[in-house]
Amino acid sequence: MLNSTTKTVNDSAQAKEAFEKMSAATAEATALIKNSYSTAAKGMQDFNTKVIEFTNANIEVAFAFAQKLFGVKSPSDFMELSTEHSRKQIETLTEQSKELAALAQKVTLATAEPLKTGVTKAFSQAA
Repeated sequence: MLNSTTKTVNDSAQAKEAFEKMSAATAEATALIKNSYSTAAKGMQDFNTKVIEFTNANIEVAFAFAQKLFGVKSPSDFMELSTEHSRKQIETLTEQSKELAALAQKVTLATAEPLKTGVTKAFSQAA
């Protein structure tokens, strides 16, 4: 009977220890998720701010182009102005796309990697 009681006490202690480890791992994972969410929200805010900045710059360029069109005196001037504007816009949009892609990648890495590493670590310690 004593061995049975000792085994029950040991089993209870082990269950309590496992529960405490899992609770700690869950709390750590929850904190990591909160931090990850905050990082993602800040990153999206930065991304959206950059998109608005680019949009404003592109609108200003479009208005400047429209004003220049009013001064066109010949079809060849129109073609030259249009070609130059198109070339500059393609270059600008390419650079803006690269910058937005880099920003998105930075946000993704800053959000996902600590989360992945932290959650894996927290639950492996609980096991």
